[in-house]
Amino acid sequence: MAGLELLFHSVAPEIACPQDALVCYLHWTLIAHRYRCLGAGDQPGHDEKKSEMLPAGWNADKDLYTLRYVAKDDAHELLVKGIMMDGSMIFNVLNPKTKQVGDLTVKVTDYVNPEHLGAFDKVYKNTEDLQSQVVHHILSLFDTTRERADTKEVPRREKNPSPPNPPDHDPLWIPPRHPHGSQQPHWPDPLGPFAVGGEDLDPLGGRRGGMISDPLRSGFPNPVIDPSSGLPHRLPHGAVPPGARFDPFGPPGAGRAGPNPDHLPPPNYDDMFM
Repeated sequence: MAGLELLFHSVAPEIACPQDALVCYLHWTLIAHRYRCLGAGDQPGHDEKKSEMLPAGWNADKDLYTLRYVAKDDAHELLVKGIMMDGSMIFNVLNPKTKQVGDLTVKVTDYVNPEHLGAFDKVYKNTEDLQSQVVHHILSLFDTTRERADTKEVPRREKNPSPPNPPDHDPLWIPPRHPHGSQQPHWPDPLGPFAVGGEDLDPLGGRRGGMISDPLRSGFPNPVIDPSSGLPHRLPHGAVPPGARFDPFGPPGAGRAGPNPDHLPPPNYDDMFM
Protein backbone atom coordinates (compact mmCIF):
# COMPACT_ATOMS: atom_id res chain seq x y z
CA MET A 1 0.00 0.00 0.00
CA ALA A 2 2.64 2.46 -1.06
CA GLY A 3 1.50 6.04 -0.67
CA LEU A 4 -1.45 5.36 1.61
CA GLU A 5 0.51 6.02 4.78
CA LEU A 6 1.77 9.39 3.49
CA LEU A 7 -1.74 10.35 2.43
CA PHE A 8 -3.20 9.31 5.78
CA HIS A 9 -0.69 11.30 7.80
CA SER A 10 -1.25 14.37 5.62
CA VAL A 11 -4.94 14.47 6.62
CA ALA A 12 -4.73 12.75 10.03
CA PRO A 13 -5.65 15.93 11.95
CA GLU A 14 -8.84 16.21 9.86
CA ILE A 15 -10.00 12.61 10.37
CA ALA A 16 -12.68 12.78 13.05
CA CYS A 17 -14.90 9.77 12.30
CA PRO A 18 -14.62 6.30 10.71
CA GLN A 19 -16.19 7.44 7.43
CA ASP A 20 -13.42 10.04 7.05
CA ALA A 21 -10.85 7.26 7.11
CA LEU A 22 -12.90 5.21 4.63
CA VAL A 23 -13.14 8.09 2.15
CA CYS A 24 -9.39 8.60 2.53
CA TYR A 25 -8.82 4.96 1.55
CA LEU A 26 -11.14 5.27 -1.48
CA HIS A 27 -9.27 8.40 -2.55
CA TRP A 28 -5.93 6.58 -2.35
CA THR A 29 -7.30 3.66 -4.43
CA LEU A 30 -8.35 6.04 -7.21
CA ILE A 31 -4.98 7.78 -7.13
CA ALA A 32 -3.20 4.42 -7.33
CA HIS A 33 -5.22 3.66 -10.50
CA ARG A 34 -4.04 6.75 -12.39
CA TYR A 35 -6.77 9.18 -11.33
CA ARG A 36 -6.20 12.67 -9.98
CA CYS A 37 -8.49 14.74 -7.78
CA LEU A 38 -9.88 18.03 -9.12
CA GLY A 39 -11.68 19.26 -6.03
CA ALA A 40 -14.68 18.90 -3.72
CA GLY A 41 -18.31 19.64 -4.62
CA ASP A 42 -20.43 19.14 -7.70
CA GLN A 43 -19.24 22.19 -9.61
CA PRO A 44 -15.67 22.97 -10.65
CA GLY A 45 -13.91 25.84 -8.91
CA HIS A 46 -11.39 28.43 -10.06
CA ASP A 47 -7.84 27.44 -10.94
CA GLU A 48 -8.38 23.71 -10.32
CA LYS A 49 -5.36 21.48 -10.73
CA LYS A 50 -4.90 17.75 -10.80
CA SER A 51 -3.64 16.59 -7.43
CA GLU A 52 -2.92 13.40 -5.54
CA MET A 53 -3.95 15.06 -2.26
CA LEU A 54 -7.42 15.43 -0.81
CA PRO A 55 -8.78 18.93 -1.51
CA ALA A 56 -9.74 21.48 1.11
CA GLY A 57 -13.18 20.88 2.61
CA TRP A 58 -13.32 17.27 1.47
CA ASN A 59 -14.97 16.17 4.76
CA ALA A 60 -16.98 19.26 5.62
CA ASP A 61 -20.20 17.22 5.59
CA LYS A 62 -19.92 13.96 7.53
CA ASP A 63 -23.07 12.54 5.88
CA LEU A 64 -22.34 13.47 2.26
CA TYR A 65 -18.89 13.47 0.63
CA THR A 66 -18.57 14.82 -2.92
CA LEU A 67 -15.29 14.61 -4.83
CA ARG A 68 -14.42 14.99 -8.50
CA TYR A 69 -11.66 13.09 -10.30
CA VAL A 70 -10.17 12.92 -13.77
CA ALA A 71 -8.07 10.24 -15.39
CA LYS A 72 -4.41 11.06 -15.85
CA ASP A 73 -4.87 10.95 -19.63
CA ASP A 74 -8.09 13.04 -19.41
CA ALA A 75 -10.09 10.15 -20.89
CA HIS A 76 -12.61 10.01 -18.02
CA GLU A 77 -14.06 12.23 -15.36
CA LEU A 78 -15.65 10.80 -12.22
CA LEU A 79 -18.06 12.38 -9.79
CA VAL A 80 -17.90 10.42 -6.53
CA LYS A 81 -20.50 10.84 -3.81
CA GLY A 82 -20.36 9.01 -0.49
CA ILE A 83 -23.57 8.90 1.55
CA MET A 84 -23.57 7.72 5.17
CA MET A 85 -26.64 5.70 6.12
CA ASP A 86 -27.19 3.37 9.11
CA GLY A 87 -23.51 2.63 9.66
CA SER A 88 -22.86 1.95 5.95
CA MET A 89 -21.28 4.11 3.29
CA ILE A 90 -22.93 4.17 -0.16
CA PHE A 91 -20.58 5.32 -2.93
CA ASN A 92 -22.21 6.47 -6.17
CA VAL A 93 -19.89 7.16 -9.11
CA LEU A 94 -20.93 8.98 -12.30
CA ASN A 95 -19.06 9.73 -15.51
CA PRO A 96 -20.58 13.10 -16.51
CA LYS A 97 -19.62 12.68 -20.18
CA THR A 98 -20.95 9.17 -20.83
CA LYS A 99 -23.53 9.07 -18.01
CA GLN A 100 -22.11 5.72 -16.98
CA VAL A 101 -22.66 4.92 -13.30
CA GLY A 102 -21.25 2.60 -10.66
CA ASP A 103 -22.01 2.03 -7.01
CA LEU A 104 -20.59 0.33 -3.94
CA THR A 105 -22.05 -0.15 -0.45
CA VAL A 106 -19.83 -1.17 2.48
CA LYS A 107 -20.25 -1.32 6.22
CA VAL A 108 -17.77 1.15 7.70
CA THR A 109 -16.83 -0.84 10.81
CA ASP A 110 -15.92 -3.86 8.65
CA TYR A 111 -12.90 -1.96 7.31
CA VAL A 112 -12.22 0.86 9.78
CA ASN A 113 -11.42 0.54 13.49
CA PRO A 114 -13.15 3.53 15.15
CA GLU A 115 -11.04 3.19 18.29
CA HIS A 116 -7.73 3.85 16.48
CA LEU A 117 -8.49 6.67 14.03
CA GLY A 118 -5.15 8.33 14.70
CA ALA A 119 -2.95 5.22 14.29
CA PHE A 120 -2.29 4.23 10.67
CA ASP A 121 -1.12 0.74 11.56
CA LYS A 122 -4.41 0.00 13.37
CA VAL A 123 -7.09 2.07 11.71
CA TYR A 124 -7.66 -0.13 8.62
CA LYS A 125 -8.59 -3.82 8.49
CA ASN A 126 -9.58 -6.22 5.70
CA THR A 127 -7.86 -3.91 3.24
CA GLU A 128 -7.46 -6.55 0.53
CA ASP A 129 -11.20 -7.19 0.46
CA LEU A 130 -11.98 -3.47 0.47
CA GLN A 131 -9.61 -2.78 -2.40
CA SER A 132 -11.00 -5.66 -4.47
CA GLN A 133 -14.55 -4.33 -4.01
CA VAL A 134 -13.55 -0.82 -5.08
CA VAL A 135 -11.79 -2.17 -8.16
CA HIS A 136 -14.63 -4.53 -9.10
CA HIS A 137 -17.63 -2.25 -8.51
CA ILE A 138 -16.15 1.11 -9.54
CA LEU A 139 -12.79 1.10 -11.30
CA SER A 140 -13.51 -1.82 -13.64
CA LEU A 141 -16.38 0.18 -15.13
CA PHE A 142 -14.12 3.08 -16.05
CA ASP A 143 -10.90 1.28 -17.00
CA THR A 144 -9.28 3.47 -19.65
CA THR A 145 -6.45 1.05 -20.38
CA ARG A 146 -8.90 -1.71 -21.23
CA GLU A 147 -10.80 0.54 -23.63
CA ARG A 148 -7.60 1.54 -25.40
CA ALA A 149 -6.66 -2.11 -25.77
CA ASP A 150 -10.09 -2.93 -27.22
CA THR A 151 -9.82 -0.20 -29.84
CA LYS A 152 -6.40 -1.43 -30.97
CA GLU A 153 -7.34 -5.09 -31.07
CA VAL A 154 -7.04 -6.57 -34.53
CA PRO A 155 -10.20 -8.38 -35.64
CA ARG A 156 -9.81 -12.13 -35.64
CA ARG A 157 -9.90 -14.08 -38.86
CA GLU A 158 -12.59 -16.60 -39.43
CA LYS A 159 -11.56 -20.20 -39.01
CA ASN A 160 -13.41 -21.34 -42.16
CA PRO A 161 -13.77 -18.34 -44.47
CA SER A 162 -16.19 -18.82 -47.33
CA PRO A 163 -14.55 -19.03 -50.78
CA PRO A 164 -15.08 -16.06 -53.10
CA ASN A 165 -17.99 -16.30 -55.50
CA PRO A 166 -17.21 -16.92 -59.18
CA PRO A 167 -17.73 -14.03 -61.62
CA ASP A 168 -20.94 -15.55 -63.04
CA HIS A 169 -22.43 -16.28 -59.63
CA ASP A 170 -26.14 -15.46 -59.34
CA PRO A 171 -27.08 -14.64 -55.72
CA LEU A 172 -30.77 -15.29 -56.50
CA TRP A 173 -30.16 -18.79 -57.83
CA ILE A 174 -31.58 -21.53 -55.60
CA PRO A 175 -29.84 -24.91 -55.93
CA PRO A 176 -32.07 -27.94 -56.58
CA ARG A 177 -33.10 -30.08 -53.65
CA HIS A 178 -31.79 -33.23 -55.37
CA PRO A 179 -28.85 -32.42 -57.68
CA HIS A 180 -28.28 -34.47 -60.79
CA GLY A 181 -26.53 -37.72 -60.12
CA SER A 182 -27.79 -38.07 -56.55
CA GLN A 183 -29.63 -41.20 -55.63
CA GLN A 184 -33.32 -41.11 -54.89
CA PRO A 185 -34.28 -41.72 -51.25
CA HIS A 186 -35.03 -45.24 -50.23
CA TRP A 187 -38.77 -45.76 -50.05
CA PRO A 188 -39.83 -48.31 -47.43
CA ASP A 189 -41.95 -51.30 -48.30
CA PRO A 190 -45.59 -50.10 -48.29
CA LEU A 191 -46.72 -53.57 -47.28
CA GLY A 192 -44.42 -53.74 -44.25
CA PRO A 193 -46.42 -54.44 -41.05
CA PHE A 194 -44.50 -51.77 -39.07
CA ALA A 195 -44.64 -49.06 -41.72
CA VAL A 196 -48.27 -48.13 -41.03
CA GLY A 197 -48.54 -44.54 -39.81
CA GLY A 198 -44.82 -43.80 -40.24
CA GLU A 199 -45.45 -41.17 -42.89
CA ASP A 200 -47.91 -39.32 -40.66
CA LEU A 201 -45.53 -39.40 -37.68
CA ASP A 202 -42.63 -38.15 -39.78
CA PRO A 203 -44.09 -36.22 -42.74
CA LEU A 204 -40.76 -34.48 -43.50
CA GLY A 205 -38.56 -37.54 -43.16
CA GLY A 206 -38.35 -38.28 -46.89
CA ARG A 207 -41.08 -40.91 -46.92
CA ARG A 208 -44.11 -41.29 -49.16
CA GLY A 209 -46.20 -38.59 -47.52
CA GLY A 210 -49.13 -39.29 -45.22
CA MET A 211 -52.50 -40.30 -46.59
CA ILE A 212 -51.78 -39.21 -50.18
CA SER A 213 -51.52 -42.23 -52.47
CA ASP A 214 -48.88 -42.08 -55.18
CA PRO A 215 -49.42 -44.81 -57.80
CA LEU A 216 -45.77 -44.54 -58.87
CA ARG A 217 -44.74 -45.69 -55.40
CA SER A 218 -47.54 -48.13 -54.72
CA GLY A 219 -45.21 -51.11 -54.60
CA PHE A 220 -46.64 -52.80 -57.64
CA PRO A 221 -44.36 -53.26 -60.67
CA ASN A 222 -44.89 -50.98 -63.67
CA PRO A 223 -48.20 -49.36 -62.69
CA VAL A 224 -50.19 -48.02 -65.63
CA ILE A 225 -51.24 -44.39 -65.33
CA ASP A 226 -54.30 -43.45 -67.35
CA PRO A 227 -55.34 -39.79 -66.88
CA SER A 228 -58.74 -40.61 -68.39
CA SER A 229 -59.59 -43.15 -65.69
CA GLY A 230 -62.98 -42.39 -64.21
CA LEU A 231 -64.15 -40.23 -67.15
CA PRO A 232 -66.80 -41.26 -69.69
CA HIS A 233 -64.49 -40.24 -72.56
CA ARG A 234 -60.73 -40.20 -72.96
CA LEU A 235 -58.83 -36.93 -72.67
CA PRO A 236 -57.54 -35.47 -75.96
CA HIS A 237 -53.96 -36.18 -76.89
CA GLY A 238 -51.55 -33.79 -75.20
CA ALA A 239 -54.00 -32.72 -72.48
CA VAL A 240 -51.50 -33.94 -69.88
CA PRO A 241 -47.89 -33.04 -70.83
CA PRO A 242 -45.32 -35.80 -70.40
CA GLY A 243 -43.81 -35.82 -66.95
CA ALA A 244 -46.44 -33.47 -65.51
CA ARG A 245 -47.73 -34.04 -62.02
CA PHE A 246 -51.33 -35.14 -62.53
CA ASP A 247 -53.84 -36.83 -60.28
CA PRO A 248 -56.07 -39.17 -62.34
CA PHE A 249 -59.82 -38.91 -62.02
CA GLY A 250 -60.07 -42.58 -61.21
CA PRO A 251 -57.96 -45.50 -59.97
CA PRO A 252 -54.87 -46.42 -62.02
CA GLY A 253 -55.20 -48.96 -64.80
CA ALA A 254 -57.47 -49.07 -67.84
CA GLY A 255 -60.33 -51.43 -68.47
CA ARG A 256 -60.86 -52.42 -64.87
CA ALA A 257 -64.18 -54.01 -64.05
CA GLY A 258 -66.63 -52.17 -61.88
CA PRO A 259 -67.24 -53.10 -58.27
CA ASN A 260 -69.21 -56.22 -57.38
CA PRO A 261 -72.77 -55.34 -56.36
CA ASP A 262 -72.44 -57.79 -53.47
CA HIS A 263 -69.19 -56.28 -52.30
CA LEU A 264 -70.89 -54.71 -49.32
CA PRO A 265 -74.21 -56.42 -48.43
CA PRO A 266 -76.90 -54.51 -46.54
CA PRO A 267 -76.78 -54.60 -42.76
CA ASN A 268 -78.14 -57.77 -41.11
CA TYR A 269 -78.32 -59.49 -44.49
CA ASP A 270 -77.16 -63.12 -44.26
CA ASP A 271 -78.46 -64.59 -47.54
CA MET A 272 -75.32 -64.89 -49.64
CA PHE A 273 -77.18 -66.43 -52.59
CA MET A 274 -79.52 -63.56 -53.29
